This record gives sequence, structure tokens and C-alpha cells, in this order.
Amino acid sequence: MIRKLLVDEVPDIKRLMDPFVNEGLILPKSLLSLYTSVRDFWVMSDDKDPANIIGCCALQVSWVDIAEIRTLAVKKEKHRNGIGKDLVQACMDEAVQLGLKQLFTLTYVPGFFKRLGFSQVDKSMLPNKIWADCIHCPHFPDCKETALTYQL
Repeated sequence: MIRKLLVDEVPDIKRLMDPFVNEGLILPKSLLSLYTSVRDFWVMSDDKDPANIIGCCALQVSWVDIAEIRTLAVKKEKHRNGIGKDLVQACMDEAVQLGLKQLFTLTYVPGFFKRLGFSQVDKSMLPNKIWADCIHCPHFPDCKETALTYQL
């Protein structure tokens, strides 16, 4: 079941993200950062155990017509089951409801997003406003992520 994240589940998604952070596939997020962005998150819970979160993804509005798909993580044993696709779709649906025109993502796994219809772009094509978080990134200014966009 896909639903919005509950505040008391923030430590659960941090634990879900940690293996991917350790592998360098997701940028680290503090608990504070996760709590302050709790409304951005969609989660998928296990049908048999709704308290067991098996995936998460966030939609963060960046400007008047653009938002970022970020922090996508799915338990490794649940990969290749369409969970990531469903979570991204939940974010896309919310973006449409919010009246946004474009989505972007910065990722180390561009093939996944390309299969969902995202197109690779040069990072310079993205508005400067989106780089606000980059100053806190451990890889700044030598970003190795791939930029992709999706027109809604």
C-alpha cells in the first residue's frame, strides 16, 4: 500500500536509506532533514504488515513549476517488483495535482528513470534554485549524479 509517511516512521525510512547511503547511491540525510521534509514523502508498506515500510520516495517542490523526485529507496530484497516505479508514480501524480509542469531528478541510477520516461539533460539546464541543497553535499562541487527531467 502506498501512502504518505507518518512522523513516527522517519527513523524507519532512515534505516531503509542507510545501506544505499553506505554504497554511495543516495546522499545522506540527517534525521532533522527527514523530519522537516516528512510531508514530501510517499512510502510503500508491506501488505501483510502495514508497519513494515519497504520503500520510500519524496517529491520536493523547488520553484513555481518544478519539483524534484528524490530519496528513492526500496529494500533490496524487494527490488524488481515495481515498487520504485509505483512510488515515483505517486510523486508524479501529486505533482500533477499541485499544478507543476516539470520534474527533475539527480541520480546515480539514470537507467531506472529513463525507463520511466525521464530524459537526461545537462545539469546546467536546471534552474539555479535547485542547487540550494548542493552546498551541503559531501560531493560538492564535484557532482557525479546524472540530471534527468520529465515534462508533466
